[in-house]
Amino acid sequence: MKIKLASNYGFCFGVKRAIKIAESEKNASTIGPLIHNNEEIKRLRANFNVHTLEDINQINGVKKAIIRTHGIPKQDFETLRTKGIDIIDATCPYVTKPQKICEKMSQEGYDIVIFGDENHPEVKGVKSYANGPVYVILSVDELMGLKLSQKVAVVSQTTRKVDEFMAIVNALVGRHKEVRVFNTICNATFENQDATRALSKEADVMIVIGGKNSSNTKQLLYISKEFCPDSYLIESERELEKSWFLDKKLCGISAGASTPDWIINKIIEKIRQIKV
Repeated sequence: MKIKLASNYGFCFGVKRAIKIAESEKNASTIGPLIHNNEEIKRLRANFNVHTLEDINQINGVKKAIIRTHGIPKQDFETLRTKGIDIIDATCPYVTKPQKICEKMSQEGYDIVIFGDENHPEVKGVKSYANGPVYVILSVDELMGLKLSQKVAVVSQTTRKVDEFMAIVNALVGRHKEVRVFNTICNATFENQDATRALSKEADVMIVIGGKNSSNTKQLLYISKEFCPDSYLIESERELEKSWFLDKKLCGISAGASTPDWIINKIIEKIRQIKV
């Protein structure tokens, strides 16, 4: 069986930056998981004593706080400042961008529409920067139930699919006099999704590697399954099953933006060892 990697996969700029920051700040604590990859979080704790706090309420006694790549709500940032804690901001610049847009546009009187998952930490943070009406939606159907003003600004969670974002934009343009559109989907998301789509069209089994709580990784799996029904999302080599590779000729591999090379390499090696 042949193994083929997607033309683009794995660590994005924001995650690489955050990992370097965490490695240089031993004995620090992150507000929420630094990235959505459990195996890498375990490595940072074991090798650099970087601990993960569930939320801002566990900050007592902490001297150094690293802001996760997904960012945190504005009010939590202000709380950290009042406590005199050494704050190291590892928020991805692609996430900081929609935060600033929401703040500026709401100050100028625009209703804010965020395309994304309201329960995702990135979206919670972005939403907190709006000073006026703000709505989080995942579909055009949800949009139809909103009572928006004639001035609307729309942004996207950085890891969503562009065609779904455009469907929402087109619906808004058809209903409102002034719509300001900000494409805040990350370039790495575009590239990884396109590469996964292309590879899944030729593979007869696809392994998508990444955190199961990672939005961008779940999007890769969704895309992969469109063209290759035998697609699987795993976090480590321990989850591989021999039956997945029975009678398969080409195994395609993709990985989410929070997946380090050392995990990818371990999984490839384990697949090579499987005899079917």
